[in-house]
Amino acid sequence: MNALERHRRLRAIWASEPGMRGWLSTVNHNDLGRMFLLTAFVFFGIGGLLAMLIRAQLATPHSAFAGPQIYNQIFTMHGTIMMFLFAIPCFEGLAIYLLPKILGTRDLAFPRLTAYGYWCYVFGGVMLLVAMLLGIAPDAGWFIYPPLSGAIHSPGINTDFWLIGITFVEISAIAAAVEITVSVLKYRAPGMALDKMPIFAWYALITALMILTGFPPLILGSVLLELERAFGLPFFQAELGGDSLLWQHLFWLFGHPEVYIIFLPAAGVISTVLPVMCRTTLLGYGWIVAAAVGLAFLSFGLWVHHMFTTGIPHMGLAFFSAASTLVAVPTAVQIFAWIGTMWKGRPELHLPMLHILGFFCTFVIGGLTGVMVAVVPFDWQAHDTAFITAHLHYVLFGGFVFPILAGVYYWLPHVTGQRRVFRLGEVAFALVFLGFHVTFLAMHWVGLMGQRRRIPTYAPEDGWTAINLISSVGSFVLAIGLAMILIDVVLHVLIAARGKRNPWRAGTLEWAMMTPPPAYTFASLPQVDSRTPLADDPHLAVRLARGEGYLATPREGARETLCVDIASGRPDMHVVYPANTRLPVTMSALTGVFFLSLLVKFYWTVPLALAGVAILACKWVWGNGRREDPEPVQVREGITLANAATARRSPGWWGTLFLLSADATFFGALLFGFAFLWTVAPGWPPPEWFAGAMVMAGIGGFGALIGPAAMRQAIRANRRGDTALPGIGLALVGALAVAAACAAVMVQTPAPMGHAYGATLLVLGGYGLFHAGLGALMAGFLAARVLRGFTSRVRQAEFSIVSLWIDYLSVIGLLVLLAAYLPGLLS
Repeated sequence: MNALERHRRLRAIWASEPGMRGWLSTVNHNDLGRMFLLTAFVFFGIGGLLAMLIRAQLATPHSAFAGPQIYNQIFTMHGTIMMFLFAIPCFEGLAIYLLPKILGTRDLAFPRLTAYGYWCYVFGGVMLLVAMLLGIAPDAGWFIYPPLSGAIHSPGINTDFWLIGITFVEISAIAAAVEITVSVLKYRAPGMALDKMPIFAWYALITALMILTGFPPLILGSVLLELERAFGLPFFQAELGGDSLLWQHLFWLFGHPEVYIIFLPAAGVISTVLPVMCRTTLLGYGWIVAAAVGLAFLSFGLWVHHMFTTGIPHMGLAFFSAASTLVAVPTAVQIFAWIGTMWKGRPELHLPMLHILGFFCTFVIGGLTGVMVAVVPFDWQAHDTAFITAHLHYVLFGGFVFPILAGVYYWLPHVTGQRRVFRLGEVAFALVFLGFHVTFLAMHWVGLMGQRRRIPTYAPEDGWTAINLISSVGSFVLAIGLAMILIDVVLHVLIAARGKRNPWRAGTLEWAMMTPPPAYTFASLPQVDSRTPLADDPHLAVRLARGEGYLATPREGARETLCVDIASGRPDMHVVYPANTRLPVTMSALTGVFFLSLLVKFYWTVPLALAGVAILACKWVWGNGRREDPEPVQVREGITLANAATARRSPGWWGTLFLLSADATFFGALLFGFAFLWTVAPGWPPPEWFAGAMVMAGIGGFGALIGPAAMRQAIRANRRGDTALPGIGLALVGALAVAAACAAVMVQTPAPMGHAYGATLLVLGGYGLFHAGLGALMAGFLAARVLRGFTSRVRQAEFSIVSLWIDYLSVIGLLVLLAAYLPGLLS
């Protein structure tokens, strides 16, 4: 088979449908990555327009440009769009597009999950935009602090749009994080050990793990605040045993890691692009990876950095102040490694390099002001002033937008297969750099003079007029520069000037293919022995097109790739992907019906939407299996691999493991909230303790203990060739027993609307009941698969996945029952 015939056969297998149908049904990472990026930059443009409205309002004193209520909506939506609808989805889109290419595989681990996440992101974002167009957008700040955001002070639907819309969008972030984590760990080119991974893959992996542990506290906080607003459960009402500071803890448990979740992918872009611009290799690869890991760990110990003015004890102030300054160390390691890379090489001032230099100047200033606000006495003075707003923009624009623009210009020839003709980008960079620094240096200045954040106007005698006018002029210069970048990119796409395959002479795998990339990415998968395989073998692209790698012979209709051992990169299983489908967009639409029903208080449609999602999820999974044992596949001469369906730890098992890690973080945050209210909030101990029937606790405990044992018995029976149905049935009974005990906690909890204790027990019971129902559904589904012949002694992957869910149910079921029954018994 020659290269052209191989290309045609692979394209027929991997191609998306033409036109609009293809957008709705594609599961290919090329399409979805571009769709993510395009959507994220549309939201960036909308957020930028809102920023211009803010600066127009503040340009002069007593401005009548926008009234206070509209202004509140404008700055709330600006922050919300930039943080939730641009920065994180932009990283997701870049990772989805790039990772299979730089890792030397054909797609991500779960293509349909990527599509589902994208449509959840689009529908959630559109929900917020519709609210803004209708004049009912969120107006309590992008951090939605109670009691301002509570039902008493914000009685309309505005805050509900934020709580429900952002929770909807976060589904996309969690889905992408699971996808990225499993892909980086298991879907790599043969031979690509961990120490040979491209540096961007390390950054993507660390960021995805941070999302899995950083986003659940925000989702929990949003759920609790919406329950308070909708049903009167008093989690944040001090007079009923709640505490508004609980929201701040939950929000900033997400919010401060979020800063590094945004920065680390941008740092990955710099670590990838900078060595190419300097014609050298990255200095200190191992040190940079260690610094990124250290930065991730430290970021979760800094959340009180944002709460220095809330009256926390002095010991806490000292600890979090020290931790906040310590975080500068791993950041400095990366900065100095990049400086050393430039020193070692020969920097060439191409357009991506200009944006990287803009990053250096801007981010270092942002980091220095970050150290300033880490010092408690200074923070007391600067807190909630324009100085903090300026610091935030120096960190996020300097630490994310400049590197992302460098990445856009670096990979744009890869996306389009064309070269730039016009040179608007250089002028645009100068305007962006100048406009940004004029805008936010002036904002630092006026903040130190006492201007507060989020004010709609000010008086002439305050002395801020000239500075605000300068800042507003700078912001419009910045906007003109960004508009010129947009024009430059559009001209690049529209004017067909064919470019070189590898215009930057880079050494990483994404350039070892035709550009723009085909749907299948690689005609055959490479063997990787270094971090720069294309530099080692300049003819690698031609050899892969000729079929000199793995999986060179397409099998009829099969989208194939390989999984590898996590540490060594040794091939260990053969994977067949699902084809294009509209299931993800349909399922995300039903998920949207669920959230919209909550928003407009049509509670009778909530169970219908949930049932629809469950039915589609079962259909989704049902199509994965086969009723005959798959034969091992020869992936290369002399190398034969078994199918993933035969593995005990299949890709699905790894995806479940990381999804449950996010779930466990959510549950841990709920227990943290329970302990916080118990120890800090006024009105504790509660007027009445939970006094449920001990027989229900016994039934729940029995179910929690019997479920894992039953699943292990089922797994052993399946391996022997015996029927696994008795073990699965017993696991189902165990899940139903836990469900009954958790339902009893919900029914018998004392006065959930009268005290935060009862409200918290109600949520704990509901959490346990939901997971028990999910465990029962999965056990029943597995039993149906066994009866229909989808499992055998060889096809065992599904047993391990269900066993993992039942194990998790056992742990959280016991903890829920302990949290409910133990305090009453001890009292």
